[in-house]
Amino acid sequence: MRVLEEDPYPSTPGKVKVERAGAMSRHLHRCFASTGTMFLWALFLVAMTATYLSVHSFVDTSSRYFAASWGGLHWERQIRASASPRRPPGSAEGAGLSVLVTGAAGFVGTHCSLALRKRGDGVVGIDNFNSYYDPSLKKARRALLGSHGVFVVEGDINDGRLLAKLFDVVPFTHVLHLAAQAGVRYAMENPASYVHSNIAGLVSLLEACKDADPQPAVVWASSSSVYGLNDRVPFSEAHRTDRPASLYAATKKAGEEITHTYNHIYGLSVTGLRFFTVYGPWGRPDMAYFSFTRNILQGKPITVYRGRDHVDLARDFTYIDDIVRGCLASLDTAGRSTGTGGKKRGPAPYRIFNLGNTSPVTVPTLVSILERYLRVKAKRNVVEMPGNGDVPYTHANISLAREQLGYKPTTSLEMGLKKFVRWYLSYYGYNRGTHTFRNS
Repeated sequence: MRVLEEDPYPSTPGKVKVERAGAMSRHLHRCFASTGTMFLWALFLVAMTATYLSVHSFVDTSSRYFAASWGGLHWERQIRASASPRRPPGSAEGAGLSVLVTGAAGFVGTHCSLALRKRGDGVVGIDNFNSYYDPSLKKARRALLGSHGVFVVEGDINDGRLLAKLFDVVPFTHVLHLAAQAGVRYAMENPASYVHSNIAGLVSLLEACKDADPQPAVVWASSSSVYGLNDRVPFSEAHRTDRPASLYAATKKAGEEITHTYNHIYGLSVTGLRFFTVYGPWGRPDMAYFSFTRNILQGKPITVYRGRDHVDLARDFTYIDDIVRGCLASLDTAGRSTGTGGKKRGPAPYRIFNLGNTSPVTVPTLVSILERYLRVKAKRNVVEMPGNGDVPYTHANISLAREQLGYKPTTSLEMGLKKFVRWYLSYYGYNRGTHTFRNS
């Protein structure tokens, strides 16, 4: 009776027929047999999943390895060749430096790298080519550096493995740290990028420097923005810098405190440079003089900010060649780091200098100079300065840099903008007759 076989329970309490007991046994056998099969299938699936994950992990790791933009014997040969000084034997300047330049495809980084190579120093650059502004301009700078024998590694200063490898391949004598997330106003849109580059990136680099043997001397770019709400002019290194007006300024001030810590604990020789509004050929498109130039040529209006009580904003505009001379002088006069194996063996130099022009010029005056060289009248839209972190006035006191570095700026804003406009028209291929650009 099939119905009785399928029913494991007695119809009358206390009575179980023999055939029902047999049916129950057969049912349990089928149940355990099915469970065993399922168990085997489960084991098979687990094994297949583990195999897939292992293979996937291997392939993923391998693809990342082979896709990496650094590493290998050929790469190491390029690094060593680029880092080798090329000063002639018996040169009055000595044997030459071997410098790692971070942010080498940036504005200041490119000019400093070219100047170092020109005088015979070894230079290796590193840059992550981010998209804060047009990466094609950065790649054009890299091509320019390559044509002069400077190799630029595409990588991030937050990559500790890459930095360790660079110091393993080359015993750099100096590091010129110019990589940073720049721009005062952009910090309101993407604050995390400033912490990532200006703080975490700086710490990553300093960690590599303090572990290196020998330890390099470090020269790095701080900013005049650290003076923040200071209203004493001209700005002196002795003035207070604990009232930043922007997140960018705050990260640069934090950088000064961080570098002091590494100098104190690990014996790193550190020189911080507070740049004042650097401009010139191969500059940054986000800077006012650069964007003004493009908009004026395209017939678009430009926004000119002014301060409270209708006071024109003024900046201590400093031409790139003057900044480069200050950077190289800082490298040349940097004392040795004193640490070995990450341990301090004695006091090391810690310095901070202003690098400016000492001649503030109002923004409307800058626009008038551009109008003259571009031969086009600007459409000015004058508005009150918003609360975006900008300050109304900057003016550098360069007495300390003049005394200790021999720093002496020589380029006026008139002459500097003339050189910039000449480069701009050539690089972007502007046709005055048709008012068009060959390169957008």
